[in-house]
This record gives sequence, C-alpha cells and structure tokens, in this order.
Amino acid sequence: MVNWFFRGWNWCRRFRHRCGYGVHSPSDFFLITFVVYERMAFYAYRTLHDKRKAVLSLPHYREKVDKFLFRFTNYWQPSSILEIGTGSGLSTVYMAEAKQVPVHTYDCCLHQDVKNLLASYPQIVYHTEDAWQKTIDFSADLVHIAHTPYYKEVFEALCSKAGSRTCFVIASPYATKEKKEWWNSVIADSRTGVTFDLYDVGIVFFDKERIKEHRIVNFL
Repeated sequence: MVNWFFRGWNWCRRFRHRCGYGVHSPSDFFLITFVVYERMAFYAYRTLHDKRKAVLSLPHYREKVDKFLFRFTNYWQPSSILEIGTGSGLSTVYMAEAKQVPVHTYDCCLHQDVKNLLASYPQIVYHTEDAWQKTIDFSADLVHIAHTPYYKEVFEALCSKAGSRTCFVIASPYATKEKKEWWNSVIADSRTGVTFDLYDVGIVFFDKERIKEHRIVNFL
C-alpha cells in the first residue's frame, strides 16, 4: 500500500516529465519516445513473461522495467554486458534475449530456480559476487549495477574505466535515503555525462562530448 502511495505521489510530481516534453536533444527525445515509451509487443515478451513466476520471490523489477531493459539493450547494441547483482535473473535474461552477446553476471549465490533460468542462455556466464574485482575484464559497454548492496564500490571501481560508449543502468536509485543521496551525487559527478532518471532505474552515459544534462522521465 505504501509503495503504491509513493508511486502515485511521484507520478504526480513527474507529470510534466512525460513523453519527452521539453527535451530538445533529438537523440534524447528518440530514447524517451521510442525506447522508454515504446508499446510495441516485442517477439520475446510472451516467452519471458512465462519465465517470471518461478523466481518472483527473489529481487526483481516490475515487468514494465524488464521490458524497458530489453528495449534499451536492443537500442544500445552493446558488444558485451556486465551485471553486478543477479537477483532473480529476470533482468539478466531480458537483456540476453535482446542482444546475443556475452553477459557476465555476478552474485554471491544463486537460488536453484535462478540457475535453471540462466541455463537456457549459453551466452550468460555466472560468477560469484566476491570475485568480481579480481576477475572482471572491463570490456562491457552496458553495465547493470543491479541487486547488490555494493553499488557504491562497483560504481567507483568501474567509473574511471568508462568510455564514451559506456552506459551504466543503476537499479532502484530511490530504494533508501542513503542511495537517493548517492544517486544525486552520481548525477552531479564531473565524471558522468547525460543522466536519465526513470525512478525504478537510473541511466548514466559517459560521452564527454555532450553537454552534461539530467533528464527526469515519468516512467511510473
């Protein structure tokens, strides 16, 4: 009940940030209009929907957000994907279904149902979370800082290595007061470029050729 109350309140606060209103950058307007708000029923949605039931007791996004991650991966066309904090594995398979590239996901331990879910995707490679700093090969241009309590450490470790084609997707930037304050510091960080706030996820680009801007999008 409280969750829906706050979602409703934030939807009202973000009302004027819908459908790309006031966005003058053509690329940002395209991202908001044709990726964030795209309503087309993509080929994989039904199959992916059927896989949700077995792992819904584990950390996951709303299905609407996972569908966005599918579209965003398809839009960004990464050469490889890195994820810290596998959670239910749903976001992992949505991204893997969108683009047939290596997906390296790190978590401390996986429930058997998650292992079963990931097993049908040979391009997904699972690593234990405590090994990510030792084994990580930072060649991914799409980084999902997902269901992990170590979001600050992950961001700091990877931020300095990010290039103009790197994008970070940050899970639940408003999950706690501490994470909200940290998210605001990421937006203001001189190392980051254009940022998007979709409430459920934050998106961080690192193209320093672009003027630094922050976009709030009503995706509730």
